[in-house]
Amino acid sequence: MTDMRRLLTILCVSLCFGPVQAQDGGRKAIAFVQAPEMGAGVCVEGDTATAIDCAMKQCMESGATAQDCQVNATCFPANWSVDVFMMADGGPHWHQYSCGWQTKELALKAAELACSNAKENNLVECSAVQLVDEEGTILAPPFE
Repeated sequence: MTDMRRLLTILCVSLCFGPVQAQDGGRKAIAFVQAPEMGAGVCVEGDTATAIDCAMKQCMESGATAQDCQVNATCFPANWSVDVFMMADGGPHWHQYSCGWQTKELALKAAELACSNAKENNLVECSAVQLVDEEGTILAPPFE
């Protein structure tokens, strides 16, 4: 049932946004996919469905299955995206993705906001670990 739900989600996104994206003058979509503790994928492509498909393939290359790999975020247009690493007291950790920001500075502000209440949420670490521009260029810290 999970595979069917994933397929229906991709189909709905494609049907809803595909025609709009095709008319948007070369703008690109981004997709972030993650299999907790196994792998992840991030792809920038011409439309959302293709970006999701690409990111799923990257995620599964790590040995994760389609059931393990979950779509965490997609945006069209991609603009600037930020990957925020969070780790709770005791060790559990995850990534939070935010995309569609008009500038690199706004993407970094989104990360700052996501981490603004880290202590109250018992996070021992919270920081932006990568930025991605609309061309798919991945930037690592420091972000200057």
